[in-house]
Amino acid sequence: MTDPKEQVQKVDKQVKEQAIKPVGEMGEEVAEAGAAAGTLEEVVGPLGEVLGRAERAYTAYLEAQKEVARAYKENEQMVEKAYEEAVQQANSVCDEVIKQASKVSEKAEQQAEEAYKKAREKTREASEESVSRALKARQETIEQAWEARKETVKQAWVIFTKATR
Repeated sequence: MTDPKEQVQKVDKQVKEQAIKPVGEMGEEVAEAGAAAGTLEEVVGPLGEVLGRAERAYTAYLEAQKEVARAYKENEQMVEKAYEEAVQQANSVCDEVIKQASKVSEKAEQQAEEAYKKAREKTREASEESVSRALKARQETIEQAWEARKETVKQAWVIFTKATR
């Protein structure tokens, strides 16, 4: 398909060649015909020929206009199709990115949940260990205090029995 602008220029050129130049030439022909024959019939022949050429040029011009309109319509349809494809591609890319982001988010949540469970277990174990050590330390302290008490009482009785004898 040729360029619509070139077609319009071509039709304009044809119209000028077929209609404008012959009309200018016709003036000379009419003058010559009138002077030579002096009758109207001789002038009407070339005038009819010029009008026929003008009608053909006008018809060609209208056809060129229709072809230009068709070309514009085809171009509009191609642009619309390209737009729709771009929208569809953008939607597909967006959907894929959202899907990937969702997977990454789920994985991160699972990892965070596992880390939380591990930290909670470590905290529980550390707490139990601290409680166990505290209980053991308390028991040892009580036993030491009991032994010290027993020793003190024993020494007090030894001193008391020596003093009362």
